[in-house]
Amino acid sequence: MRKLNTIILGAGISGMAVQYFLKTENIIIEKENYWGGLCHSFNINEFIFDTFIHLSFTEVKEVAEIFEKSSWSFKHKPRAFNYYNGHWIKHPAQNNIFSLTSEEKTKIIMGFINRKSFLIKNYEDWLRIQFGDYFAEHFPMKYTKKYWTVDAKRLETKWVGDRVYQAPIQEVIKGAFEEDKINRFYAKEMRYPFKGGYQSYLKELVDENNIDFNSKVVLIDPEKKMVITDNKKTYYYENLVSTIPLPELCKIIKGVPAEILEVAEKLNYTSGIIVSLGFNKLDIPKHLWYYIYDDDILPSRVYAPSLKSINNVPEGCSSIQAEYYFSKLNPLKYSLEEVLEKTIEKLGPIMNFSEIDIRVRDVRQIDYANVLFTKDIYENREMILNYLDKINIKCAGRFGEWDYLWSDQSLISGKKMAERINSALQ
Repeated sequence: MRKLNTIILGAGISGMAVQYFLKTENIIIEKENYWGGLCHSFNINEFIFDTFIHLSFTEVKEVAEIFEKSSWSFKHKPRAFNYYNGHWIKHPAQNNIFSLTSEEKTKIIMGFINRKSFLIKNYEDWLRIQFGDYFAEHFPMKYTKKYWTVDAKRLETKWVGDRVYQAPIQEVIKGAFEEDKINRFYAKEMRYPFKGGYQSYLKELVDENNIDFNSKVVLIDPEKKMVITDNKKTYYYENLVSTIPLPELCKIIKGVPAEILEVAEKLNYTSGIIVSLGFNKLDIPKHLWYYIYDDDILPSRVYAPSLKSINNVPEGCSSIQAEYYFSKLNPLKYSLEEVLEKTIEKLGPIMNFSEIDIRVRDVRQIDYANVLFTKDIYENREMILNYLDKINIKCAGRFGEWDYLWSDQSLISGKKMAERINSALQ
């Protein structure tokens, strides 16, 4: 039995940020045997891989300083590509359609010209208004189904922000004849740690002596301010900060109302399968990352750890990772081994590699990848967070706030929570 001022659930970037900025006795309880959460990197025979794609483009000074203290960085121009029906198209695709057939370019341009204005009810409506019917149907709506696992009409639009570039018709027409030389990405520069994978950016935050690894919380008693783990440890707290997913949190709270459990079940999210391949050749990946629109290719996105940092692979080697998503709204149809096999089968001809070139292969499932912005998200989220606030459970991070937070935003979420606790102490 141990009593502390603050107990933090989860050693991801937001949980460690809470700990880093706290000015009182605390501990993180982490179910895995490692820290980092979705920022975790892993080593397989000297090949370093990340948990999903990670490149930093933060403009938040405090976050940048923490990352810089943790690791020197490689700097990359955000030059991404799209793979569409055998064509390599520079990103954003709407600005670089010059490699497509004249017939398809005409359909895209006419779609832009004939865009209609109407009341936006969902993400599909937003896409049609921005891009016209043809481009919307063949590019972002296709990608939405692969990445978000649902049709665009099932999503609302508040999350979009500046994540999707909105090209004027003049740029689309010019891009039908030549490559768009201007960077249209929402970041001017992408940064990545010199060594050790993306997780190395978090080293400044880590206090391993204050993390209880391999301990999964199975019960929270808000009245007694008590936490019990699966390995029979008991902790008492004054403040409890959770960064674990809201549906999982609600399940372990003693006395949680049935209506809260019911609403928590309505929160939607995607799960991901990551296929990681290490090659005995240097130049397999040609692009830092690219998006895939074809229905018959499982992954929605592919990226190259070996291009992010030369220290991610042994000398003379290269590597890629591919992401495949599913959800309870679009359940997993294959075993992990089948996803691995189908990914290799389809990406081999595209990227010019064969089985003999593969030195390392790995496939793993991540249960919580992204928050899914279906139409009822805000009402359900508010109801749960209001309940948690009443029983003095604080939440931070992507799955604690249940929001579309990048790594720098998740760090700041943890910092703000620590400052709130520090302020109450004063």
